[in-house]
Amino acid sequence: QVRMVESGGGLVQAGGSLRLSCAASGSIVSINAMQWYRQAPGNQREWVAGIFSRGSTNYADSVKGRFTISRDDAKNMVYLQMNSLKPEDTAVYYCNAAIRTTWGEPSSQYWGQGTQVTVSS
Repeated sequence: QVRMVESGGGLVQAGGSLRLSCAASGSIVSINAMQWYRQAPGNQREWVAGIFSRGSTNYADSVKGRFTISRDDAKNMVYLQMNSLKPEDTAVYYCNAAIRTTWGEPSSQYWGQGTQVTVSS
C-alpha cells in the first residue's frame, strides 16, 4: 500500500511564493517519474511539471521560469517551488508518482489528495 500526502498550499498574494511538498510512504521499491498536476474549478486537470529518476525536469509553458520541481529520493519526496505566482495559478495541486512496490513488477501511478493554492490579485 502506498500513500501520497501533499502539503504547503495556502492563500498568497500575486507575486508571492509557495513551496508544495509531497511525501510518498508505504511499500516502495523504487520511484521513477514524480510530477505535479493542477485543476482549477471548471477546468480539466493539467500537467504542471515533472522530474525523472535521474533528475531531468520538464515544465508546462505556463509555469516555466517561475516554478521549480525537485525531489529527495532518500525521503521519497517531491517539491514544487512556486514563485511570481499569478491569480491564474489558483487551483488544487496534485502530486503523482510512478512507484514500483514489488521487485520485477511494473510501476503503478499513485496520486495525492490535493492541496489548494489560491492566489489573490
